[in-house]
Amino acid sequence: MKGMRPFTDEEITAISDGFTGTYANRDRALFITGVKSGFRISELLSLKVEDVYDRGRIVDRVSVAKRHTKKQIESRSVPLHPLAKGAILVWLQDMKDMGKFSPDAPLFPSRKGDKSITRVAAYQRINKAADYVGISIKDIGTHSMRKTFADRVYERSNHNLIQTQQALGHKNVTSTTSYLSFRQEDIDDLILSS
Repeated sequence: MKGMRPFTDEEITAISDGFTGTYANRDRALFITGVKSGFRISELLSLKVEDVYDRGRIVDRVSVAKRHTKKQIESRSVPLHPLAKGAILVWLQDMKDMGKFSPDAPLFPSRKGDKSITRVAAYQRINKAADYVGISIKDIGTHSMRKTFADRVYERSNHNLIQTQQALGHKNVTSTTSYLSFRQEDIDDLILSS
């Protein structure tokens, strides 16, 4: 989403700690999984317990069916980061304690439990946690998770646009560049150093 910015590492830690209430672990798991997987919010909210939990353990890769991807052309599969695995495991234990654990249950259920939370609810929970820890909410939202992922992959790939494009599941590299945040001072330094 245009206008949304990525989170800094400090903001990720602060927001993760800023979730409160009965569903704090759900919201934390959603947030960390979003930041570490690059899934769109609609893809995250399509996940079921069985997509991440198999035979008593968290899976190593998570796949989103093509019907839940943006253009519904092909499914998308990503490795599950250890931090996301840990957050999901804590949330699944809460689900068991609440009596809401079932393989076909939404991974991020609403209070009623029969459906996932909405995109709006996810946005509100992230913004509430950010506001709670003193982070300005004017230019952050659920898409900030995906932008954060894009920035981290781009940095860690030594600025390889093709690898970043693949990690985001984009068909066109132009889409990928719109996700990346380029700081003006970095551009100025490049110009001055040439």
